[in-house]
Order: sequence, then structure tokens, then C-alpha cells
Amino acid sequence: MKTQRDAAAVRVFPPIVPLAAILLAIALNYFQPIELPVEIPKIIRYWLGGLIVIGALLGLGGWSVLIMRLDGQSENPYKPTHGIIERGPFRVTRNPMYLQMVLVCIGTAILLLNWWLILLSPVCAWLLWRLAIAPEEVYLEEKFGDEYVAYKNRVRRWI
Repeated sequence: MKTQRDAAAVRVFPPIVPLAAILLAIALNYFQPIELPVEIPKIIRYWLGGLIVIGALLGLGGWSVLIMRLDGQSENPYKPTHGIIERGPFRVTRNPMYLQMVLVCIGTAILLLNWWLILLSPVCAWLLWRLAIAPEEVYLEEKFGDEYVAYKNRVRRWI
């Protein structure tokens, strides 16, 4: 008798996707830099990119993890979900931690002035959706039914 595992069938550990995008963009920029006639002063790049990265990691990501842990749940997508969380960042986005990952890519692109990473950020978002978010949504809909469908209808996937 086969037992069904109580977790989403996520296909890749999600943080690997933005990390791979960042590393690929750095390599591409090294071998084939994209030069645009736009120069952003370093001080502005560092502040803007740094604020986006720190805000995404500590604000959006840290807040989401804290809320999940206070609710007795794990942020690990391979672990069971015990309920739908609808407070904090989960009121405005169903996937605050995945949004955080894409924002880290964008912030890093600004910091490094890496146009490849700007181009790869939507690819990162798509891969996160395909490999992690879609399987999670199937799992949550099967587990929570109408409660999750109602949540999906109230709250957008990204923003």
C-alpha cells in the first residue's frame, strides 16, 4: 500500500534558483558584458540595491519565516503545511518568500550593475513558479480545498 506524503512535490530547493541566476549572470557579465549608455553612480547603486536586498531578506523573507514559525509551521517546502496563513505579508502575496528571492536578484543586479541579472530575474520568477509554486498550489488545494481556493481568489500570487 502506497502512502501519500504530506508535503508539496517541489522539484528543486527554491533558493538554488535565484543563486543559480545570480552566478550565471555574473559569469555572463564576465565573458559578455552588456554595456548600456546608462551609468548609475556607485553610491546610488549601492544604496538602492542594498536596500532592496536587505529589505527583501530581512523584511519580506524574515517576516514571513517569523510568522510561519510562530504559527508552528516550517518554511521548508518539503515539510507539511498545517494551515493557511493570512496575516503579515501573506495578506498581500501568497508567496512572499519566493517574491523575496526575485527581489534579491533585482537588488543584486542593481548593486553589481549587471544587466544580465535584470534579464534573468523574470526567468528566475518563472522557474520558481514552475518548480516550486505550482506544486505547492496543487498540494495546498488538495489538502485545504475550498479554504485555499478562497484564499487564492483573495490574494495574488506575487503582488
